[in-house]
Amino acid sequence: MNTEFAGGQIEIAGGIVSRLGLSTMHLAGRGAWGEPTSRSAALDLLRTAVRTHGITHLDTSDAYGPHLVEELIREALHPYPEGLLIATKVGMVRPTRDHWAPVGRPAYLRAAVEASLRRLGVDRLDLCYLHRLDHEVEFADQIGTLDALRDEGKIRHIGLADAPPEDVRWASHYARIDVVQSPLNLKDPDDPVLDICRDAGVPYVASRPLCSGQLAGNVAAALSWVLSQGGHVAVVPGTSSAQHLAELVEAASESASHLSGRDRDPRRGPHPLTP
Repeated sequence: MNTEFAGGQIEIAGGIVSRLGLSTMHLAGRGAWGEPTSRSAALDLLRTAVRTHGITHLDTSDAYGPHLVEELIREALHPYPEGLLIATKVGMVRPTRDHWAPVGRPAYLRAAVEASLRRLGVDRLDLCYLHRLDHEVEFADQIGTLDALRDEGKIRHIGLADAPPEDVRWASHYARIDVVQSPLNLKDPDDPVLDICRDAGVPYVASRPLCSGQLAGNVAAALSWVLSQGGHVAVVPGTSSAQHLAELVEAASESASHLSGRDRDPRRGPHPLTP
């Protein structure tokens, strides 16, 4: 495995990983549903990301496929190299390609974690996010279930994904939240969770940094701006293209070099689209 960290390094879930991670959502078929166009290409991309480009943070979910992408990760990379962080998410079901529905019932979350353990071929999930808050279930029950699984040794660290600021604040009353993931990009640059995480010393993982492809024409500026928002920020763009992956790695590496030694306070980070 490449010993250089793509985009620099950051501590997440108790380990040092690359600030540039990879969202694996696009490795499934269209709409993160079903088999990819080329299974072998998806496997090769995972291996290239880790072994060639030094990406040591893979972001996935049991909802991608659904279930399929966790299986692809195991097929491509198991036994996993030391230092590789595989972060997965539970709490979302996919009845159809276009329907994503949060399910936070404790029994379901327990079953989902057990299934992810089997698909990934591990005894413990190093980082498990609650994919979405289910408003039909008490928040304490959802977070409490993941916390109980942490106590049982089946989860090492707990994360929240796409949670509004009030939920991030409330979550800390029920359990220790180790990571928060939220969309952040030049077209959607204002996220109060960014400051909440900085003040709490919690890593912030920025998803959709290219705004679902809308910023793909200026990858370098898009990634540089996100990474400039603070040393507590990591980024997980997604791709199924080896060429695009290489472009992401180059842009993140240039950004890391440019930001080295500079102030990264998100309250003062310049927005390239500001006149």
